[in-house]
Amino acid sequence: MFEKNARIISEELISNYPKIDKNSKFRFECKPGIECFNKCCNNVNIFLTPYDIARLRKALGIDSTEFLSKYTILPIAQNLRHPIVMLRMDEKTLNCPFLGDDGCLVYNDRPWSCRMFPIGIASPNEAEKLNNGEEFYFLIKEDVCKGFDQNREWTIDEWFTDQGLDEYQELGELFKEISLHKFFVTARAIEPVKLEMFYMVCYDIDKFRKFLFESTFFKRFDVDEDRKEKIRYNDAELIKFGFEWLRFSIFGEKVFELRKDYLDLDKNKVKQ
Repeated sequence: MFEKNARIISEELISNYPKIDKNSKFRFECKPGIECFNKCCNNVNIFLTPYDIARLRKALGIDSTEFLSKYTILPIAQNLRHPIVMLRMDEKTLNCPFLGDDGCLVYNDRPWSCRMFPIGIASPNEAEKLNNGEEFYFLIKEDVCKGFDQNREWTIDEWFTDQGLDEYQELGELFKEISLHKFFVTARAIEPVKLEMFYMVCYDIDKFRKFLFESTFFKRFDVDEDRKEKIRYNDAELIKFGFEWLRFSIFGEKVFELRKDYLDLDKNKVKQ
């Protein structure tokens, strides 16, 4: 079993796989008829990003709360500083729950890590150790995978375009900045309420949207009407807004301003 997530990968694993740059050519193709087809979707750890969940829950026609309950697990480890969500494999077969006889049942909305495979990206810490801090890529070659025996050639950019990775990459980078924030390294203890906020904002996005629009949030904080409409209907905009809220509510960064009329109202209450 290998971890099918290029963001969480060990230094030893990177050093054992071929390193490539953006202009290097590599051969790979995955399609029905190849003897290993569907085998990579068995007994594998798939870590989900906020945008993965947004796409998957919409593809399934359910809200994020139901998706998280049915299809995910929360791994527990001493070194985890904030909630991480993994796709729950079938208990009997250990297959991905979205694997059918003809392949992926949610292919158009498949997670970032599935789109990336077989490409891995070194994280900032790993790049610093192995490549003088410069981002680099590597090929995740496993014995079970026969896709490398095919003749189709790609560059990194061609692979990213073919796999529809642009929006996944943009939101993934923002999520990585939140996940690797120095707060999680330097904080001695993190209050449960902040961990619950992190989980809701990053993963239970439909609940977060309700929190914004069904509470006094917009009466208290200054958010222009155009942006409010974007986050009401656009999941990517909601996720970006959520990351800003975490910077404010957990990390203490001055990203939001209280509305002046709310401050005036609060002052009047104090006087009374």
